[in-house]
Amino acid sequence: MNKKFLVIGNPIEHSLSPKLHNYWIKKNNIKALYEKKLLKEEEIEKLILEIKEEKIHGVNITIPFKKKVIPFLDLLTDEASKSQSVNTIYKIKDKIIGDNTDIEGFKVALEKTNQIINDKTVLIIGAGGVVPSIIIALKKLKIKKIFITNRTEAKAVEMRNSFPELGIVDWGKMINFDIIINATSIGLNEKDKIKLDYENISKNKFFYDIIYNPEETDFLKKGKKFGARVENGKTMFVHQAQKAFFIWHGILPEIDKETFNLLRA
Repeated sequence: MNKKFLVIGNPIEHSLSPKLHNYWIKKNNIKALYEKKLLKEEEIEKLILEIKEEKIHGVNITIPFKKKVIPFLDLLTDEASKSQSVNTIYKIKDKIIGDNTDIEGFKVALEKTNQIINDKTVLIIGAGGVVPSIIIALKKLKIKKIFITNRTEAKAVEMRNSFPELGIVDWGKMINFDIIINATSIGLNEKDKIKLDYENISKNKFFYDIIYNPEETDFLKKGKKFGARVENGKTMFVHQAQKAFFIWHGILPEIDKETFNLLRA
């Protein structure tokens, strides 16, 4: 019997997780199937029960459930506990475990850009479920200063309660940063625009968008226009998926050119 794995979210159409995981499943001759599922918040409890009953063998979590799943889990790994963000769920014995592979995924993605990180100033747009993972990864990379800006300021303040070293920037305002990260879902729809004061951005900045589909959001197009280096979230996505795949199957799948080409198709 094929084991069943899922990615859940709302929206979920954009997710390329099934494409990637099923490619690795086939390549490694594993009897499994990975699908995507549009979920409502009130359906989380039923989903966790299906994992307990082993009708489902593992789940990835995307927007907006990374924090919302936590009350339904038995245990959190250190990374999930520190970030209060879960993107990978699995069962060990009778316990349902919440894990976080986003931290490592983002850290590797930034390391692979081959830039000096430790003396830089970062501005993060958004205060949602993935942001704690980004902050923890940046701290591991010994970043100099982290600022956050969010449409609802109360959420930014809440984030600072968890990470007191954060600076808060008023929504729409701009500071002198080295790296700017879009950690919102604004951009999943190609018509989406983040209203920021881009005109005051000097050259040689680095624009990073956690969105990987579409490949180039309006945010990245603006970055290019102002002479910035830009990168989407594809490398982060692939590396967090690799770690989740290892947790479930005990196999570390190979990441090569073909892997990235697959996601471009």
